[in-house]
Amino acid sequence: MSNTLRPYLSCVRSSLTAALVLSNFASQVVERHNVPEVEAATSRELLLTPLRVARNESEHVLIEPSANSVRFSIRIKQADEIERIVCHKLTRFLMLRAEGFVILRRKPVPGYDISFLITNFHTETLQKHRLVDFICQFMEDVDKEISEIKLSLNARARIVAESYLSAFA
Repeated sequence: MSNTLRPYLSCVRSSLTAALVLSNFASQVVERHNVPEVEAATSRELLLTPLRVARNESEHVLIEPSANSVRFSIRIKQADEIERIVCHKLTRFLMLRAEGFVILRRKPVPGYDISFLITNFHTETLQKHRLVDFICQFMEDVDKEISEIKLSLNARARIVAESYLSAFA
């Protein structure tokens, strides 16, 4: 992990750990229903203050806690058009397979690249610190994977350009 990424992930880890204090809170509108309040937004008093943690202006996360759920959205670094395309393809690939990831949402929050939804049922069945570790590891790996794909793409483009231009020389 790079030295610039360490304080960012440390802040995300501590903020997410603090937000994951969830309880089994049934809906105040419909009897015998338990929906994630951060998604339904039926009772404003159950929604807590959203928290935005930023590494820079183009890379940040949004933590939206409520009484029984937390929505965690990530804006991944996209410095140029290649990174934008690679990020879109990678996140789309993951979101199409959201049922394999228990906490991944199929659609991200507008303005973000990928979102997770953690409910009180997830914290009852899964270990909270493992959820936080998974999300932090995911953020680190996605950043690394996009950089590796970009380097690989540039190397392949250089080889193609050299072979194409060697025909004219």
